[in-house]
Amino acid sequence: MRLDGPVVTGERTGVSTISSSTAPAGQVRVEVRGLTKSFGSVRAVSDLGFTVEPGQVTGFLGPNGAGKTTTLRMALGLITPDSGTTTFNGTPYAQLTEPTRQVGAVLETAFHPGRTGRDHLRVYCRAAGLPVSRADAVLDQVGLTPAGRRKAGNYSLGMRQRLGLATALLGDPAVLVLDEPANGLDPEGIQWLRRFLRHLAHDQGRTVLISSHLLSEVEQTADRVVIVGAGRLVREGSLAELAADAGAGTVQVRSPEAARLAAALSAAGAQVQTTGPDTLTVTGASTAEIGHRAFVDGVELHELHGRTSGLEETYFRLTAGAEQYSAGSPDTTTPGSAA
Repeated sequence: MRLDGPVVTGERTGVSTISSSTAPAGQVRVEVRGLTKSFGSVRAVSDLGFTVEPGQVTGFLGPNGAGKTTTLRMALGLITPDSGTTTFNGTPYAQLTEPTRQVGAVLETAFHPGRTGRDHLRVYCRAAGLPVSRADAVLDQVGLTPAGRRKAGNYSLGMRQRLGLATALLGDPAVLVLDEPANGLDPEGIQWLRRFLRHLAHDQGRTVLISSHLLSEVEQTADRVVIVGAGRLVREGSLAELAADAGAGTVQVRSPEAARLAAALSAAGAQVQTTGPDTLTVTGASTAEIGHRAFVDGVELHELHGRTSGLEETYFRLTAGAEQYSAGSPDTTTPGSAA
């Protein structure tokens, strides 16, 4: 039986993996201020600062080697920063009175392969002073109840991800910090995770920070993003703010009188590029303005639609040159041909 797919998503089995969670008391704002960390001569993080707001899902993005994992480990007290702080409603993680009940985190999935998923969670409950009944509750939340009595060493990658998420939820925390939570999940599992995280943030007011390389998924899940490169903050803000920074985008136009329309739009101050015998790409004019111009000039339109910069396009533009490893363009020459 596959348990990292439709069987455990809840949508198809009738099991409510969303309504079984309860909202924690109070909301928590996470503030990162001036974090700096070097390992020998390598500056991993440099004067990094950003905010993670409650009631929202925040995506933490950046190329490999950008300092994301180091930042998360410093935030959770696993690495001591050279300077700077991370606070949860003004309190550093090390000074939280009940950290497991206040912050849940998964930076890597670790478990005893011979122990069942349920027993893995019960061990964590005892270590954190939590009632062992929480183990069954979180197994239900993440859809792993049918696999709870199986050895975790036999779990698929997607099931291990769910077990890690269940571990983070044991204390019913107000803050969740998750590193690549969608890794290994199939499409149904990714859809479930997206809905689940947004439910925790939007409906229950939790603070959710996710690090991910799946830009298209972050775009559908996150409300805000924090983009880092070479250990420094590149940009933070809502997806709408990033799209606005990228400009108004372009408008695609198709018309049997493309040349006449192009001349009229250029005369009005728009930038027009001819991309085909009857197609134009226009910047500097909205769809409404182009449609009005075509109507006034009696130009027939077959297609008119706007295109704004997506998260992927914006991300690559902002992080250009910050990659840890960068390859050149693929060589399109055939073997044995002259360069």
